[in-house]
Amino acid sequence: MAEDQKTKPKPEKKKAARIDLATLGGLALAMLGILGGLLLEGGKIQDIAQVTAALIVLGGTLGAVMVSMPLEVLKRATKRLVAVFLDSTLPLDSMLEEIIGYATSARKSGLVSLEQAAESVADPFLKKALTLAVDGTDLQEIRNMLMLEIEMEEAHVDAEAKVFEGAGGYAPTIGIIGAVLGLIQVMKNLANIDQVGHGIAVAFVATVYGVGLSNLFFLPAAQKIRARAHAETQRKEMMVEGVSGIVEGLNPKLIRLKLEAYTRGVVATRAKSPKKSKSDAPANASPDPAAARAPGVQA
Repeated sequence: MAEDQKTKPKPEKKKAARIDLATLGGLALAMLGILGGLLLEGGKIQDIAQVTAALIVLGGTLGAVMVSMPLEVLKRATKRLVAVFLDSTLPLDSMLEEIIGYATSARKSGLVSLEQAAESVADPFLKKALTLAVDGTDLQEIRNMLMLEIEMEEAHVDAEAKVFEGAGGYAPTIGIIGAVLGLIQVMKNLANIDQVGHGIAVAFVATVYGVGLSNLFFLPAAQKIRARAHAETQRKEMMVEGVSGIVEGLNPKLIRLKLEAYTRGVVATRAKSPKKSKSDAPANASPDPAAARAPGVQA
C-alpha cells in the first residue's frame, strides 16, 4: 500500500503567472537609451511629448488594423497581449514527472487503472489524451486528434501575432502622415519665421512615435507571443509522446529517456519517415575496412 501511494502520479498544479522581467526590462532599457540620448543632445522630454502626435499614430494604426483583421481575431489578440507581460509557462520537468507517474501506474496495474486519475488531471490537453487512451482509442487516432488540436492552436496564435505585426507595419506610415499634417500647419505660418523651426520639429514627433511603437512594442510583442506559443507547443507534443508511450506499454525508463529531450531544450521533430542508419546496411556487407578500398590496392 505504501509503495502504491509512493508511485501514485501527482497532477501538476497550475502556478500563478509571473511578471515577465525581460519584457519590462527591455522596454525600460529602450526608453532609457532613447530619452537619455535626447537629454545628452541638449533636448527636453517636452520636445517629444505631443498629445496630438500620439493621437494620430495610435488612432490611425488601430483603425488600419481593424480594417485588415477580423473582429474575432482582434478580440483574441487583445487577450493574448497579457502573454507579453505575464509568463504563465509551466516547467517541463514537473510535467515529465507527472507523465512518468502515469506510465508507472499503467505498467503495474494496466491502462484502465488511469481512468480515475485522468479525471483529476488539471491540464485539459493531458486530461483529453489520457481519457482517449483509457477509452481504448486507437493509438494512431489519438495522435491524429491531438496533433490536429496543436496545429489549430498554432494557427490561432499565428493569426493573433499577425495583428501586432500589422500594427508594426502601419505605425511608421501613420507617423509619416502625422508629420505631413504638421508640416501643412507650418506652411500656413511661413510669415512668422520664428515659429517655422519649432513647428517643423513638432511635426516630426509623429514619425518618432510611429517608428518607436513599431520597433519597440508591436513587432517585439508579436515575437514574444510566438515564443510563448512555441513553448506551449513543445509542452503539448511532450504529452503526446508520453501518452503514446503509455499506450504502447513502454517501460517508464524508456519514456523518460525519450521525453528528456524536451527538458534539455531539444526541439523534437514530428513523426517522419525513419532515415536509414548504419544498422540498416545489407546483411552481406563486409565489415572489413579493407573491402572498401579500391581494386588493386594491397593492404
